[in-house]
Amino acid sequence: MYPTFTPFRHLAALGAGLVLLTQLQAESTAPGRRILAGDDSTRRLAIIAPDGKVEWEIPVTAIHDAAVLPNGNVLLQQGWTKVQEVKPDRQVVWEYDAGKANPGKPVEVHAFQRLPDGVTMIAESGPARIIEVDRNGKVRREVKLQVDHPNAHADTRLVRKIANGNYLVAHEADGRVREYDAKGKIVWQYDVPLFGKAPKGGHGPEAFGNSVFSASRLANGNTLIGTGNGHSVLEVDRAGKIVWKIEQNDLPGITLAWVTRVERLPNGNTLIGNCHAGPENPQLIEVTSDRKVVWSWKDFTHFGNSTPVTALLAPRK
Repeated sequence: MYPTFTPFRHLAALGAGLVLLTQLQAESTAPGRRILAGDDSTRRLAIIAPDGKVEWEIPVTAIHDAAVLPNGNVLLQQGWTKVQEVKPDRQVVWEYDAGKANPGKPVEVHAFQRLPDGVTMIAESGPARIIEVDRNGKVRREVKLQVDHPNAHADTRLVRKIANGNYLVAHEADGRVREYDAKGKIVWQYDVPLFGKAPKGGHGPEAFGNSVFSASRLANGNTLIGTGNGHSVLEVDRAGKIVWKIEQNDLPGITLAWVTRVERLPNGNTLIGNCHAGPENPQLIEVTSDRKVVWSWKDFTHFGNSTPVTALLAPRK
């Protein structure tokens, strides 16, 4: 069984969260939770404890993905080409360098996932492929991706291997979510709509487009999508019909900007990553099915306005 998102809930040794501090420090609208967050403007990947203190951190540069593994290690990236597994003491115990694997070619990595069999799935933008790499660095599987607007920085954003063994890929430059089978055949596709609006450049709330960041397959067979600069969350069925959505200004007092990770929680609520929205807006939000905000988190002390990695972690034992 492949998790739609990386298995943060299995964390025993590490975790993150926040409590209410000050307007410019950290704010949580409910009892503190542990949070894993990565920000390339402050160059930090950190685990924040429920009392708001940094429990663990490591310097990073560019970052779009990270996960805490069941063994307590952290799977992360250093720049756009290196994927590393590090122990809590920051010792690197495994590394894959996409630059060395593709010499002389433009390549960036924006997504990776440790699979149950111990291999690591990595999506390479530029070469436009998904690979599964073992502990010795051997590529066990390669799946070629279809990209209509090739771009080493934007072929892909988040990619996940899902329960049926297929791969769900957010193609940022194409504005599409595609599901590929193990042989690279596209078995499902969804074009993120512009809803009749004209695209507008930029990263903040004023921008607009369909630069999709993430997609996860739900237990009911629908797909939950974080539309990036579309400022929205969409749930679509297999036929491509939107059955639920949250738009930029649907949440009172909150403006959505670059919507990154989205996750349907076990309680039925939806977790939304909100990047580039400015210090007046939370970076992580939990909403009910009727769009009521039940919890949000904001930390502009440890992180900045470019925090694409946000995830809840299990309480520390």
